[in-house]
Amino acid sequence: MNITVVIPAFNEEAYLAATLDSLEAARARLRSHTDARIETVVVDNNSTDATASIAQRMGAKVIHEPAQGISRARNSGARHAEGDVLVFIDADVTVPPTILEEIYAAMSDPACVGGGVDVRYKPKRILIRLHLRAWTLFSRLFGMVQGAAQFCRKDAFQQVGGYDEMAWIGEDVDFYWALRKLARERNGSVRLIRNPPVEPSNRRFDQWPVWKTLIWTNPLFIALLRRRKGVWGGWYSRPVR
Repeated sequence: MNITVVIPAFNEEAYLAATLDSLEAARARLRSHTDARIETVVVDNNSTDATASIAQRMGAKVIHEPAQGISRARNSGARHAEGDVLVFIDADVTVPPTILEEIYAAMSDPACVGGGVDVRYKPKRILIRLHLRAWTLFSRLFGMVQGAAQFCRKDAFQQVGGYDEMAWIGEDVDFYWALRKLARERNGSVRLIRNPPVEPSNRRFDQWPVWKTLIWTNPLFIALLRRRKGVWGGWYSRPVR
């Protein structure tokens, strides 16, 4: 199995090294007992900091995508991927050492077209923790899986058309739903890895005002405004440290 890990990154010098370190531990663990080939592609999404140089120094293949947008960055990385299995990891996510083993096991089943990995946030404020727990229940009820860590076969990615470049948020949920639909058409399956989860940065939840977090993560707000770039500038275009 040839695996390409795609990491979209915009001004992520504060987090990228930790992400790549955790990914390297997972890669070494998988390689210790399989002949899997694992490629790491960091998509520099028009960064103005040291994101690209950090990625290069740590051995990743760097692709430059000047058009802003996480969907564009993911799709660009997929186009340059050599692997037949694509794994999408956000640049501020710490992955557990067994994550590639879990994905390898899932994709060893020919019927599996792809899937996702559960997330675990650890925000400082109790109200935000409760809010995120409610979000977790809501997501499970509607089969929503975040893009912090998703994976699929390359041919499946191409068949569903990749990530929606017109959406500024929620594109990851759309992508997972598209994989589920494709799996039904193929009489196949998708796999949600609940344990171990990945751990994204808590930066927005710890630094944003509570009111802003509650509004910007409200399902109705997202559904109505997800394609308006100006609304989401503070979510993707100006990273919070």
